Amino acid sequence: MSIQEHVILVNDQGTVIGTQEKYAAHTSHTPLHLAFSSWLFNAKGECLVTRRAMSKKAWPGVWTNSVCGHPQSGEEIEQAIIRRCRFEVGAEITDITAVAPEFRYREVDPSGIVENEICPVYAARVTTGIVINHDEVMEYQWVALEALFRALDATPWAFSPWMVMEATAARDALRTFAAQ
Repeated sequence: MSIQEHVILVNDQGTVIGTQEKYAAHTSHTPLHLAFSSWLFNAKGECLVTRRAMSKKAWPGVWTNSVCGHPQSGEEIEQAIIRRCRFEVGAEITDITAVAPEFRYREVDPSGIVENEICPVYAARVTTGIVINHDEVMEYQWVALEALFRALDATPWAFSPWMVMEATAARDALRTFAAQ
């Protein structure tokens, strides 16, 4: 992005305690911060899965949910989701819906980089074509949701850990959204 992104640091209760530059924050001791995760659906109810670019600091080359990101100071979460969907996959979206609003996780990638996030999960509907930003996404696929759930259950190691956990936390809500 043209602006330098930051993460909003929070304590265990979710109270904002400061900010830190995004790249500098993600280390082997990543502080707890705010994020969001989005599952995007097309008109057929298929889910967009993306493969993280090899240049990503954490989990490079790993298949994951559609779009993730960090809200910026003064930015509403819906604005942040729209911004990241445009930036990562070139998509316009509608019907932004919380499917796991209390989700949070802490995971360590194979290189030792930690993700430590209060990360509400959202579903949204894509209204345009996909044009991926190769700095963020190396490939993508539209997948039937039930087939995706079967793949996540059978081979969780093939996906980002947060995607696997989100699918468990929001399975029924994602099914409902996809069926609309």
